[in-house]
Amino acid sequence: MRDTTRALQRLAAGFGALVAVTAALIVLGALVRAHGAGLACPDWPLCFGEWIPRMDVRVAFEWSHRALAGSVSLVFAGLALATWRQPSLRSATRGMLILGALLLAVQILLGALTVWKLLASWTVTAHLVTGNAFALVLLLTALSLWESAQPRERTAVASPALRRLLLGGALLLALQLVLGGLVSSRYAGLACPEWPRCNGGLWFPAWGGTVGLHILHRLNGYALFALFFAATLACRQAPRLRALTASITALLLLQLGVGVANVLWGLPIEVTALHSALACALVLGVGTTVREVLLVPGAVDAGAARPRPC
Repeated sequence: MRDTTRALQRLAAGFGALVAVTAALIVLGALVRAHGAGLACPDWPLCFGEWIPRMDVRVAFEWSHRALAGSVSLVFAGLALATWRQPSLRSATRGMLILGALLLAVQILLGALTVWKLLASWTVTAHLVTGNAFALVLLLTALSLWESAQPRERTAVASPALRRLLLGGALLLALQLVLGGLVSSRYAGLACPEWPRCNGGLWFPAWGGTVGLHILHRLNGYALFALFFAATLACRQAPRLRALTASITALLLLQLGVGVANVLWGLPIEVTALHSALACALVLGVGTTVREVLLVPGAVDAGAARPRPC
């Protein structure tokens, strides 16, 4: 029993470490974009026809992004195989492992298409969204393994209203991720070079083109913050859920501030990278919170208190 628990903990730690590496890979992808290095290697999977090309700054960014992505793929394959070979874990993690493998395959294809299609907007955006989805699946797998090793009591049940609120927040975050990818890939980051207004002091100068895309990205960000702030207020009776929603609200506030800095300071590379890192953190945080409210609550032992609604 003790050996099984340790094996579960090791696998959970492995998937958790891979989440961190995948998040770093997402940030590195943002740096590739910010340095204009997306086509520094004009072919795929080789770079100028070589596995290890001659390096300059831009080639080094693109090549290191590919190398790290390949390492993530290999480590995921090893962890997935180690988990799959244990019948007791296979049933609990089968769905996540299959989904992770599918997302990884799609992500590899999108990486190739991004080069082959010369940084087409849809490939860049899909690459960003799929990368964040893969990181979330890794985290959910790690959490499942860890809780299998150390079951915990659930003492709160989310009310139907709170569940709808949090699921709505997850959908808004998914939309925000898509909008952010489009803002980046269509070079709309400075379409509104002012804040809080846009282009000559106007609030809503246009709803089409890059200006409209930029405005939608801003408005959806405000809506996300308001929604999770409301969720935090609605969850006073459940400490764990309140801590999760409060952390997400704080991250959203920080993300809004970084977005404003990006505009006012002209998209500095460091701020752009931080914006991507915070977006990934939000995906992981919201995914964890939604998992928390969707899991069927139950007591670990017969004497545990009845879960109370939040």
